[in-house]
Amino acid sequence: MDTQYISYYDSPIGLIKITANENAITGLDFVYKKTKEEENELIIICKKQLDEYFKGERIEFDLNIHLNGTEFQVAVWNELKKIPYGEKRSYKDIAKAIGNEKAVRAVGGANNKNKIAIIVPCHRVVGSDGSLTGYAGGLWRKQWLLEHEKTCLKQKL
Repeated sequence: MDTQYISYYDSPIGLIKITANENAITGLDFVYKKTKEEENELIIICKKQLDEYFKGERIEFDLNIHLNGTEFQVAVWNELKKIPYGEKRSYKDIAKAIGNEKAVRAVGGANNKNKIAIIVPCHRVVGSDGSLTGYAGGLWRKQWLLEHEKTCLKQKL
């Protein structure tokens, strides 16, 4: 059994619980309170990269992550990682990209099951009309993250 490490990061949009094993980040979730913490080197690096992301200094994460899900879910999550910083894609775009155009609802379901928020950027997926739909961390966080990325990109130009 892998040792699980847990720590927390105080972000501008709330407390983020970071979980990891010896080899990879296994979870990034918004939570309301802390429990016991035990961090490893991966979590320390993850916190540093989150800090850079929230300061607008990092647009891509360089972390080993472990995606634990069905083959379909992992395919969706891998596609999410390809969405460029500051850009959005629709659920239909993701379904097309994984070769299953009719799987729009299933893509939404996989998005909802993403256990590694921000790093696997499910916040960049919107409805086909551009509307903000579903985000486990709350739509206000999704809006904040999209605005943050848009603002940081403009500042870099």
